[in-house]
Amino acid sequence: MNVSLYQAAAAMNAHARVQDLIAQNLALAGVPAARRMETSFESVPAGFASGAPWAPGNRFYIPRVSVGTNFSQGEITPSDSPTDLAIEGPAFFEVQLPDGTPAYTRRGQFQVDAQGYLVTYQGLRVMGNNGPIQVDPKLADSITITPEGQVVQGQEVRGQLRLVEFDNPHALRSLPGGLFLAEDPALVPRQAAQSRVIQRARESSNISPLHEMASLLTTLRLFEASQRVLQAQDERMGRTIAELGNPG
Repeated sequence: MNVSLYQAAAAMNAHARVQDLIAQNLALAGVPAARRMETSFESVPAGFASGAPWAPGNRFYIPRVSVGTNFSQGEITPSDSPTDLAIEGPAFFEVQLPDGTPAYTRRGQFQVDAQGYLVTYQGLRVMGNNGPIQVDPKLADSITITPEGQVVQGQEVRGQLRLVEFDNPHALRSLPGGLFLAEDPALVPRQAAQSRVIQRARESSNISPLHEMASLLTTLRLFEASQRVLQAQDERMGRTIAELGNPG
């Protein structure tokens, strides 16, 4: 078994995966509150040499790429809309999916629908401590939201935004549209204690296009290096076969 061929091919697959994620990051760089996808490499056992008994020397390793989400704070910029909200701190807004499942987002680009519910740009209802936040749609411009997340319209308190934090947000599953699911039973949302809401503001993505372009060039060079290793090993095997097949 030519281990170098498998290792080079696995490295090419891993670097191709990284290139796809960099392209995804670049596409999301201008999306409010988008989160950067990060990659890391590790060596994992590929198995045993074919037909050989177990022994330390029979095991070989191949590179594998792992993907995670960077939850660092994005830049907060002013907005003219009273329903544009940003979070300073690690908390998430809780929203409700169409099937009733709770989801979490940092993208506070909200609006008031015809029924007066505060909804995301996708139309998902924003949750409060006692259910969806509902206001008078005719007076949408008079909404005031305190740093603690209390929603006030005129002199009436309409609800309290449900802001939650997680001990390990990296275990959240990412969904399209800047949403996250807490599918792991160990992920229990708790009331935010280290965060505050900023009204008339938006959080930018934490993705730097310049950094992504530099990473893309580096990954491309590594892909090409692995490709050269694979080609060299293939040529070496070809010469070996030709020489063994023609002993004269």
